[in-house]
Amino acid sequence: MTRHVLDPAPRIYAPHVYLINRSRRGPVCAPQEQSLADLHDWLLHQATRIDDVLLMFEEFCWRCKAAGLDIDRATLHFGTLHPRVIGFSWFWSARDEICDEIAADAGAIDQEAFRRNPLFNVMTEGQTIKVNLETEDGANSAPLMRELADEGFTSYVAWPLSAAGTNYNAMTLATTQAGGFSPDTKERIRGVIDLLALHVERHIVKRIARNVADTYLGPIAGRRVLDGDIRRGDGEAIEAVVFMSDMRGYTQLADRLSGPEVTAILNAYFDRVSTAVLDHGGDILKFMGDGILAVFDQHNLGEGAAAAAAVKAARAALAAIAGLNETPPADLPEPSYWRPLKIGIGLHRGEVFFGNVGGEERLDFTVIGRAVNETSRVESLCKSLGRELLLTEPVRDVLSSDLQTGLNAMGEHALRGVGKPVAIFSA
Repeated sequence: MTRHVLDPAPRIYAPHVYLINRSRRGPVCAPQEQSLADLHDWLLHQATRIDDVLLMFEEFCWRCKAAGLDIDRATLHFGTLHPRVIGFSWFWSARDEICDEIAADAGAIDQEAFRRNPLFNVMTEGQTIKVNLETEDGANSAPLMRELADEGFTSYVAWPLSAAGTNYNAMTLATTQAGGFSPDTKERIRGVIDLLALHVERHIVKRIARNVADTYLGPIAGRRVLDGDIRRGDGEAIEAVVFMSDMRGYTQLADRLSGPEVTAILNAYFDRVSTAVLDHGGDILKFMGDGILAVFDQHNLGEGAAAAAAVKAARAALAAIAGLNETPPADLPEPSYWRPLKIGIGLHRGEVFFGNVGGEERLDFTVIGRAVNETSRVESLCKSLGRELLLTEPVRDVLSSDLQTGLNAMGEHALRGVGKPVAIFSA
């Protein structure tokens, strides 16, 4: 799921449900009129070339309208493998001509509103639900049904598409047609939904693969691997600001606490630092014991912007660690055993090789090169110089004047493996 959710207005979504993408192409994205055979042909051919579920589902819904299927509202739901998201949904309505892509985190399934929604039984039990919204019993069967009835919808149908893990994928349709969906319309809809389900399966596999790659490799590396950069040596030299952080006193911490307790503290540290990096446009490449390696790509961000983003990310990370020390979460060990948590961050700028290294059967997509080694040496100076954040002159030189103003010169320092001393600054 994207880290920056969008404002859902004019729609409103329940807690733990977030808008992540929206399309408002309206009926112009489909033909004004078409036959059911045209719709079948589109599903069998052109739709296979649409990689974005949002655009595919939106066009499908408008094509259904053009084919006279009396669909005025439709949703599509499927589960996924993701550390923070349990599933994605797409919500189309002919009334506001909006099609949204939304994500639900783990808390959504515990919400009372969701458990009272007929969709809950579809996704958990595989039931098919049909509700006549023109009757009081149907309209009052769930809060969502009451809302739809008040908006003029006459019939609601929800059914499972396939099982994904322990839960089912699902689709819902609603109409404002008097009397609801006619028997003939239901039969015609069933045929196109069977074809749509094949597309859903294809997109589920791709989405899960992308989520797993993003989670374990990072968005940039994950995308490149899925695009085919999978051979040893595949990659390229890039100019980047390298970000490296390390926890102080980790060895002593591991000696005092149990494995699960150390893991809890590491995760709290990793979460705060990685959030700062990702929020500022960086890409995390590796968690190394108690360290984090990330890059800010100058090609994507710009030379000065990459350096500024790295500095701001480092400061945000330090502020987040300070907040952790000030207000420790209840799920962490007794604070006297680990507080204060201290870290050091080093920043350096230069050329690195971004790509696959390793053995023939086991590869790692990472960055290597002189700039990475030098960043590690800079970070190690944090302890001896008594500073939390150090950066080199190449980073300082491309910063804006306001960011340079807050830096303190720490002199030139010899870095192991580097021919001449390097000017270091603290921030």
